[in-house]
Amino acid sequence: MIRSVLVRCCVAAVGWSATASAHAADIKVLTAGAMKSVVLALQPGFEAQTGHKLTIDNGTAGDLSRRIGGGEAFDVAIVTPAVVTDLVKQGKIAAGTDANIATVGIGVAVKEGAANPAIATVDEFKQALLAARAVAYIDPKAGGSSGIYFDKLLEKLGIADAVRAKAKLKAGGYVAELLVSGDADLAIHQISEILPVKGVTLVGPLPAEIQNLTVYTAGTSAATRDLAASGAFTTYLKGAEADAVLTAKGMRRP
Repeated sequence: MIRSVLVRCCVAAVGWSATASAHAADIKVLTAGAMKSVVLALQPGFEAQTGHKLTIDNGTAGDLSRRIGGGEAFDVAIVTPAVVTDLVKQGKIAAGTDANIATVGIGVAVKEGAANPAIATVDEFKQALLAARAVAYIDPKAGGSSGIYFDKLLEKLGIADAVRAKAKLKAGGYVAELLVSGDADLAIHQISEILPVKGVTLVGPLPAEIQNLTVYTAGTSAATRDLAASGAFTTYLKGAEADAVLTAKGMRRP
């Protein structure tokens, strides 16, 4: 009798394990630069809670748009709303699966220990740019939203030629790393991409009059391997677990 019960329990346990394993999915996430640190921070909790596994790849919004448009397989993409809209039109992202996850502003950084320039007003920010030996930012041609905006802002401020002549451009990744290496003494990038870099100081955000907020939107691939699992990750991005991470990374809800 006891042996029979134990056998039934073991069979049930094996069956439960097999069912859980069968429902575990591998989810490929393509994330634009500023969201990378958020997704990496949320990965352990999501995987522990759901049993799904994330594979995370990163690039600028423009780069990911080209890759997805070119046929790269993925399950969830976190890019800008404009890119999501375009990919929905292309049939790459399933209509109705998009969700605004976070928004972030652009900040100014210097190497740790360096004097913080005054940037509270537009005029002070202009003077800081002109006084800098070299200014680092994302190469606009790479498709990074902050680089595209900042390059156009230079024209509006009337200092495009002066700053471009001493620009240190990065195709992707953390622009503030160019401060640590000594290639630049002023970096302009999204705040969430400045904070993770050790050895640098966030001076502050751009003045409110010229600030640019970037929204990041998650969308599910129209060809996702597991719609339920991909949707579960998007739901997790919108949940309470993500709120504290976004705040710590210099972001907030849209």
